Amino acid sequence: MREDGADERQIFDELCEAGKKDVPYGRVLSSMCTAPHPIAAKAHRTFIRTNLGDPKLFPGTAAIERKCVEMLGDLLHMPAAPGYITTGGTESNIQALRAAVLSHGRVDRAKANVIVPESAHYSFEKASQLLGIRLRKAPLDDELRADPAEMASLIDKHTVALVAVAGTTEFGQVDPVEEIGKLALESDTYLHVDAAFGGFVIPFLKGCQPKFDFEVPGVSSIAIDPHKMGMSTIPSGGLLYRDEHLMQPLEISAQYLTSQVQTSLAGTRSGASAAATYAVMRYLGRDGYRNIVAQCMDNTRLLVDLLSDLGLQPVIEPVLNIAAFHAPARASGRTSGPQGDPQGDPQGIRKRLCDYNWYVSTTVRPCALRMVVMPHVSEDVVRAFAADLKKVL
Repeated sequence: MREDGADERQIFDELCEAGKKDVPYGRVLSSMCTAPHPIAAKAHRTFIRTNLGDPKLFPGTAAIERKCVEMLGDLLHMPAAPGYITTGGTESNIQALRAAVLSHGRVDRAKANVIVPESAHYSFEKASQLLGIRLRKAPLDDELRADPAEMASLIDKHTVALVAVAGTTEFGQVDPVEEIGKLALESDTYLHVDAAFGGFVIPFLKGCQPKFDFEVPGVSSIAIDPHKMGMSTIPSGGLLYRDEHLMQPLEISAQYLTSQVQTSLAGTRSGASAAATYAVMRYLGRDGYRNIVAQCMDNTRLLVDLLSDLGLQPVIEPVLNIAAFHAPARASGRTSGPQGDPQGDPQGIRKRLCDYNWYVSTTVRPCALRMVVMPHVSEDVVRAFAADLKKVL
C-alpha cells in the first residue's frame, strides 16, 4: 500500500484494464453462473452497506431476507420453511451436514459417515474434512443417477445423513429423490437435497417435473442457488429446512451482537445478496422464470442437434440445460481413448477451443465435453460455437 492515496480516475482505469482480461459470458459454456438480471444488480448496489450478521441493526434488510426465504420455500413446496441466504451451494451443503451431525445426538465423529452419490459436488468433500466425518460414495445407475439400492447397502448405525442431487454438476441429472426419501424415512436418517443448480430449473420445466423438494416426505433440507438460474448476483445461495428444530442445532451464542444468536456459517453477511434475490424473484415471477428456462432448454436441444451433426453424441439426453458429449475418436487423430475406449480426446478439444476463445469443461466419469446453456448462451452463441467446434474437429 502506498503512503499517499491514488486518484480515483487512475484507480478505475486500472480496474477497467483488469476487467478487460476477464472472459465475457458470451464465450463461456462451462459456468453455472450468468450475468445477473439488471434489477438484481441495482438492488445489490442499494444494500451494499448492510450486514445480516447483525439483523437488529438492519431490521428492514432482515425482513427482506425472511420474505426471500419465504418465496424460496414457496417454490420448494414449503412457504413456512426456515432458512437463510448463504453464499452459495458450498456453504449450504456444509451447513446442512453440520446440522445433520449436530442433531444426531452423541455421534462418534471418527465413525460417523454420510452417504452421497458419486456425482455429488466437491463441497461435500470440504464438509467431510471440516466436520471430521467420512463420505461413502454410492455408484450411479446407467443414467448417471444415484442408485437407491446402492445407497441402502452403505447405511449403518453410524450414518448421519443421505444426500441426493437435483441437477448434478457434470451431467445435469436429477436423482430419484422420492425413492431416496423413502429410504431416509425407513432408516430414520437425515436427507439433504443439493438443488443448487436444479432448484431454479426443475419447477419451471414444461411437462412432467421430477419431484425433488419438500413435496417429498423425508427431505430434511435443500440447497438452492439464486445466483445460478435464479439470475441473482454472486454470491447468493439459499438453505432451507423442513422444520425449525433441524436448524436449531446450528445456533451459536454471539453475545456482543444485538442479535445474540447466529445460525449461519459466516458471521458478517451482506444483505445485498438477499435484496438482489428478493428483487429479481419479485420482478420475474414464475412466468418470467418459465420463459428463461424454456429458452435455455430450446438452446440446449439446438446444441445437441448441431453437435450430433458433427459426430458428437450426448452421454445422456439432457434433463436440464446441461449437455455432455462423447468426443469422436477422429478429433484427436487416434482410434481409441486413454483406456482403449473410442472416446476421442475431450481435453484436447477443450484446449483447442480456447484458441477460438470458447470455454467449455470436461467431465470425469465418463470423460466427455460438457456445456452449460445458461441464459447468456443465446441461439446465436450456440450456432457460432458449433461453427468453430467444426473447425476444431
